[in-house]
Amino acid sequence: MSLKQKREEGISLRTTQILLVIGAVIISCLMLFSTYHLSVSFRNLADTSEEQIEMRKAARELMDASDYLTENVQRFTVNGDTRFMDKYFTEAFESNRREDALSTMARDAGKTDALKHLQTAMDDSVKLMETEYYAMRLVIEAKGYTDYPDVLKDTVLSDEDKALSPGRKMRRANEMVLSDEYYEQKEQIRENMRASLDDLERMAYDTDEEALDSLRSEMTAVRVIIVIQIIGILILVLLTSRLGIDPVLNAVDRIKADSPIPEVGANEFRYLARTYNKMYEAYKRSLERLNFKASHDELTGAYNRSGYELMVSGLDLNSTFMMLVDVDNFKDINDTYGHETGDKVLIRLVDALKNNFRSDDYICRMGGDEFAVFMVHVPETQRQQIVQKIEAVNRTLGESQDGLPPASISAGIAHGSSAADIEDLYGKADEAMYRAKHSGKHTYAFYEDKA
Repeated sequence: MSLKQKREEGISLRTTQILLVIGAVIISCLMLFSTYHLSVSFRNLADTSEEQIEMRKAARELMDASDYLTENVQRFTVNGDTRFMDKYFTEAFESNRREDALSTMARDAGKTDALKHLQTAMDDSVKLMETEYYAMRLVIEAKGYTDYPDVLKDTVLSDEDKALSPGRKMRRANEMVLSDEYYEQKEQIRENMRASLDDLERMAYDTDEEALDSLRSEMTAVRVIIVIQIIGILILVLLTSRLGIDPVLNAVDRIKADSPIPEVGANEFRYLARTYNKMYEAYKRSLERLNFKASHDELTGAYNRSGYELMVSGLDLNSTFMMLVDVDNFKDINDTYGHETGDKVLIRLVDALKNNFRSDDYICRMGGDEFAVFMVHVPETQRQQIVQKIEAVNRTLGESQDGLPPASISAGIAHGSSAADIEDLYGKADEAMYRAKHSGKHTYAFYEDKA
């Protein structure tokens, strides 16, 4: 058997099963070995790591608190909702996350550089609050609030800002906390935060270096084991998924979706998929032939009476036009040119209707040369568009092509909003077509409610 044939047939599940058992035993042993050595290796580093995590968390907490203040002062300047002012001062004077972060950092005297950057960030944040206080005072003046924190009472507006209208004071306040200068100060806070975090990272490396020196050789072996373990697990998962699980799950989805199954996976599954697909294709061909013949006119391809009955059962009459059409002087065409030519004229009529009406519309052959067109989701005001389509159909039929004589149609149109049910709608469209026929043919008429 050639390599190409083996690749097409896939790997045997029996061979795969043996490989999976052997691989699982090996990987289990490696996993136990690596887990034990990893727990021993990192136990000594746990305390220092926990301390570093706490320091970094404290540093980030200051930035989160600063951003929280910014978010609430910006919201307050947008709509003047005092809830955001209350949240701002709750954070600033009750939650005290920034002060707590500094206290946490200050517990270790060795964190001098990190603490210095964090203190600078705190100072900048406090300085930025002066701008925020001023913006909030503008909003208070604009809204006429009388109940607000005492700290804002010490903030004095300039004469120019006092003279602004309430609307201008709101805009001025919003601009202050959204200006480039404001965000430059925020960025300065972030730079100090990043510097503090960088210092913490460097100190973490320095603290761990001594312990890591003694563990490097052991960690090298552990890393090799982890890599082997990961590769082994990935290979096992890949084989299991590609050969068995994925093909089965995909096959279930395809069967639910009534579609063929891809011929992939193990050779046993491919054999089942090929067999199923052959039966599926034969079934679908038979079903399609039966369904189409049952619901479509064999000559023109339009819906037949059975298709008509099935289709109208789900129509929303209130948004549907029904147009009845028949070929003018069709009996003369049959008598003069023969029934074969008459059949071709009907085929040409259906083609013209399909080309001029939407694919969402339904064309039905009611019998002989009479057809019905259902225009769905169309309001009653769209009459002019229907007229244009009828005229386009008549222009097409009026041209002599492929040896066919010119022809024309007469049409009667009624909207479902004027009918009680489909039989009533049909009767009204038929009445309109009768008027069109007796007004000279080659024309159309809309049903008009006599009431």
